[in-house]
Amino acid sequence: MSQANRTLLKVLVEQRRWRYADFDRHLRRAAAQVLDGGARNLTVSESQFRRWTSGRVQTLPGSHACLVLEHMFGVDVSALFGPPPTPDSLAPAFNLEDEIAMTARDAQSEAGAAAAESISETTLDQLRDDVTSLARKYSSTPAFDVFRRARELREEAETERDRTQVPAQKQELLILAGQACALLATAAFDLGSIDGARRLSRAAALYGETARFDPLRAFAGGTLAYIAYFSNQPAEGARLARRAQAFAGLGDVARRRLAAIEARAFGHLGDVASARRALDASQRDGQGRTDDLHDEVSGEFGFTVERLAMSNSSTCLLMGDGEGAEAAATRSLELAAAKPEAARSVRVVGGAAADLAMARLLRSDLDGAVEAMTTVWEVPQGQRSPGLLTRTARVRRALTGSRFRVAQAAVELGERIEDFTRLSAAHQLGTGSGPLTALEG
Repeated sequence: MSQANRTLLKVLVEQRRWRYADFDRHLRRAAAQVLDGGARNLTVSESQFRRWTSGRVQTLPGSHACLVLEHMFGVDVSALFGPPPTPDSLAPAFNLEDEIAMTARDAQSEAGAAAAESISETTLDQLRDDVTSLARKYSSTPAFDVFRRARELREEAETERDRTQVPAQKQELLILAGQACALLATAAFDLGSIDGARRLSRAAALYGETARFDPLRAFAGGTLAYIAYFSNQPAEGARLARRAQAFAGLGDVARRRLAAIEARAFGHLGDVASARRALDASQRDGQGRTDDLHDEVSGEFGFTVERLAMSNSSTCLLMGDGEGAEAAATRSLELAAAKPEAARSVRVVGGAAADLAMARLLRSDLDGAVEAMTTVWEVPQGQRSPGLLTRTARVRRALTGSRFRVAQAAVELGERIEDFTRLSAAHQLGTGSGPLTALEG
């Protein structure tokens, strides 16, 4: 370009070392600040940018573009499209004070744009509190209500993630969306939707991978493991549980949960030695390690001692260890009873009671089984998860054996179990009609 064709606009753009993309970005931000309505979306093509800075423009741009250009450079638009001032006759645009003012305007504009691309920390705090609250209330909330609320929270986290360009906020919103997704997976499982739970668990794992948050990946991996053995794939369940234990940064609670899930998978495989090894690992004293999900958020992401005992009672039943199952189930019920009623999980209490009934049937104690099942009947319809229904179904099958078939108490108990199952949320919603094949905690 000859010196005669250069414009002041070209000189100012070169001084700022702007390429076309830089110019267009600043133009759009300035338009958002000074224009109203649809005009706020003002942009410029690269070919138009070249014409503006080449000296080939015969008429000034439209009024909206003129307003924005004057705001960007602090110079009358007619001067921008004219030739630059000569060195011996500097225009006011090259006055040092004006240059400082222009730089200040640019900085203010950039800072304002950056602020507009973040979200309030108050919004982030509230979303974090909402996810934590739902996780901690899970044990006392119907699965359908959890599912509906968790879906809202995941959508909210995604909406806020689209609004911010701050990397730290984006990462935390990914983690919160992933936690909500993990709660969705657990609720879907408790409602009897195995395929939905599997898909949601994989989505939660992907959120954790994207956010580089391994505790979430481990939790989702454990969920996928018990979904696998619940779906008659115990070898896959054991593999997934072992893989989840390889993630870094896990606390003792996380590792205890995964070991208990692994033990159950091996129990379903009939590998008593491996099941016993994993069961022992789940009860081993930890090293005082914690993580930000299983310990800090806790609730459904945690793994209480009574839940561990209930899970291990099921593993003992799978290994044919009735005595060990009765001891573990009894311990689970005692630990739960020691807590305030509001802090007890009816799913854990119901599951442990069903395991206790089964353990007593193994030693032909029908009256003891009937007594244990009285606790099961207290579980509300909306919290009768497939894991609990699996346990009661196992008791129902045991009652059809030759030892109990003609006993009136066995007949009545079996009929009550059928009614208990029929009135569960999963069966009422049509998601729990398939075979119950595993023992889930």
